[in-house]
Amino acid sequence: MLPPWRVAFDMKRPLSRLLALFLILTFSAEAATPPERLTLTYESPNWLAIEAPHVPGRRIRIHYLEAYCRADSTDADWVAHTVIAHRAEVVSRRQDGTELRLRDTLSDGVTVDHVLTAGADAVEFRLTARNPGSKRSEAHWAQPCVRLAEFTGYDPKGTNLDDYLPQCFVFLDGKLTRLPDVRPWARLARYVPGQVWCPEGVPRSDVNPRPLSPLVPSNGLIGAFSADERWIFATAWEPYQELFQGVARCLHSDFRLGGLAPAETREIRGTVYLVPNDVPALLARYRRDYPGQTRP
Repeated sequence: MLPPWRVAFDMKRPLSRLLALFLILTFSAEAATPPERLTLTYESPNWLAIEAPHVPGRRIRIHYLEAYCRADSTDADWVAHTVIAHRAEVVSRRQDGTELRLRDTLSDGVTVDHVLTAGADAVEFRLTARNPGSKRSEAHWAQPCVRLAEFTGYDPKGTNLDDYLPQCFVFLDGKLTRLPDVRPWARLARYVPGQVWCPEGVPRSDVNPRPLSPLVPSNGLIGAFSADERWIFATAWEPYQELFQGVARCLHSDFRLGGLAPAETREIRGTVYLVPNDVPALLARYRRDYPGQTRP
C-alpha cells in the first residue's frame, strides 16, 4: 500500500493523472507569460507616454521636450528670452513599444537625436546633439516635464497645485527629503510658485525663473512615491542643469547642453525609473548608473 503522501501523485490513478496534467499546464502557462514591461508611445506635439499597467495611473506622461533654453534664464522673460523654438518628429518606433527614436530640430539649426529604450522597470534616454552651423548655438539646457498627478493620486485638473508635494522628494544633506519637509522653501522669483535646486558647477543665473532654493542637492535624483506608497518614480540626467518642482504637478531633472560650438557633437543620457518602493535599492542602482553625481 502506498503511503498517504504518494497517493495524490500515483500516476496509475486517473485523478492523479488529471491533477499532474493541470499542474504542468498551469506552471507552463506562467512560465510562458513574460513579466509586464514598460512601453513607449508618442503623441504630437511633444508628448511622450510611458505605459506602465502595473503601477498607479497606468502611465506617466512627459512633455518631451517642453523647451530648449538659453543661458541667463533665472531672471529673464520665459517667452521673449529663454525659449528656443524647436520642431520634433518621430523617426521610428518598434511595434512592441520598447524603442522610440525622435529628432528635434532647433531654430538655430542644431539637431538632437533621441533613442529611448524601455525595459522592465526603467526607460533609458540616449541623446546626440549636433551643431552643423557656423555659429555657436545658444541652446544651453532643456526641460523634460514629467506629469505625476495620477501616479501620486491627485486630480490633474484640481486647483491646488501643491497637493502632490507630500509624495515628492529630493536628496538634501545625503537624505531623502519629502518636499513639505524642505527648509527653507524659497518663495520669491520672477514666476511663482515652484522650486528649483541648482547643483554645484551650474551658474545660478542659468536655471528656471521659479523660486531658487539656497540648498544644493546631494545628487541628481528627483522623484515621487505612488499614491499607495508601493512604487517610486525617479529620474536623473547627465549632465544635469537643475532639479525642479513645477506648476503642472510635475518634476524635472533638466539636462544641460552648455551651448554647442560649430561642428560640435555632444552626448547626453537620462533614465526614468519605475521601481518598487525600496529606496536603498534605488540609490544603489542610481549610483551605479551615475557614479559622478553624488556630492561627497
